[in-house]
Amino acid sequence: MEMSFAVRPQVREMLERVKAMIRDEVIPLEAAYHAEIDTGDRWQFTARQTEILEGLKEKARAAELWNFWLTDSARGLGLSTVEYAHFAEEMGRTPLGAEVFNCSAPDTGNMEVFERYGSDAMKDRWLTPLLAGEIRSAYLMTEPDVASSDPTNLEMICKRDGDAYVLDGEKWWASGAGDPRCKVYIVMVRTGGEDLPRHKRHAMIVVPADTPGIEVLRPMMVYGQDDAPHGHMHIRFTKVRVPVENMLLGEGRGFEIAQGRLGPGRIHHCMRAIGQAEAALELLCRRSLDREAFGKPLAQLGANYDIIAEARMEIEMARLLCLKAAWMMDQGDARAAAPWISQIKVIAPRVALKVIDEAVQMHGGQGISQDTPLARAWTHQRTLRLADGPDAVHRRQVARAELARYTQRAV
Repeated sequence: MEMSFAVRPQVREMLERVKAMIRDEVIPLEAAYHAEIDTGDRWQFTARQTEILEGLKEKARAAELWNFWLTDSARGLGLSTVEYAHFAEEMGRTPLGAEVFNCSAPDTGNMEVFERYGSDAMKDRWLTPLLAGEIRSAYLMTEPDVASSDPTNLEMICKRDGDAYVLDGEKWWASGAGDPRCKVYIVMVRTGGEDLPRHKRHAMIVVPADTPGIEVLRPMMVYGQDDAPHGHMHIRFTKVRVPVENMLLGEGRGFEIAQGRLGPGRIHHCMRAIGQAEAALELLCRRSLDREAFGKPLAQLGANYDIIAEARMEIEMARLLCLKAAWMMDQGDARAAAPWISQIKVIAPRVALKVIDEAVQMHGGQGISQDTPLARAWTHQRTLRLADGPDAVHRRQVARAELARYTQRAV
């Protein structure tokens, strides 16, 4: 089958409008939005933040530039994964980009779960306001006391008690759970014992964020930053009762849902990473031409030509790999796409980190300060090397697939 990364003409027109809105309207407001975080309660939105964010979202909705991520749904715009990847790259250029167009993680993955596996009642209560950008959500998977890179280790207790399930345990790195607009969690829990196969012991359950027994213990710090008002929270569940109808698909089917949720999301993360790398390279180049030292523009000093050339080449290679992973996803065989998704999940953050670091170096002390977006971008990309599976796990999957070509079974 011929592989194509082409974008249809009508989609290209939408993409150009998104590019223009990000360049002309979103990025110019980015600094003002982030400056508001330190003016009051870090976990509440100020009037100015709300004005900026909701104003941009309303413009995007009015222009029908909304919910691009719905690539396999009658509710969406009919984009392929390859086409959406181009949008994700553009949105990745600014921290506000994804939310402005209602394409933020973890909401996109959670909305996919609700659409594919949720009941009509769940769709009415949670999916509809999420699609409208009226509320936010969180996905609770990792736990502090087990090696969550192997999710079969997850231990949060979920026991049936009459017409309810009772949850006990702790979750951390619940991204987005600090947001005051976060109203619902999708939680990975353990429902089966040692007598069941390891991948049949877990389930996913929907938990309203205001359910009694839920305690937010603390925001997790990312290199000393709390990422307010989004946050990555450490949460304790103590005898939290959830109606049985909140179980998704049924006991023991958590991994089935997880694979449907995480595959596309990893591609989205990676294309946003490429967008951040492009933004960093632009800052690097502009700085190298605008500043002089020793009587020359910085671009002409040291190995800066080589640094800029290497950054361009590595971004192009990463983009092509990501587009191939997206194309593989579009073919409808998630198992065949998985090794390609693992490859890009390793490569994209690695390339983005390298380019961002070179941009920091070009800016000198300013590069690690609050005066550029580079420090925030670097910490985000370093976090991405752990989110949705650490590099080592993905490399293992790539190696298993490669070795399987030469054996009768996976190694």
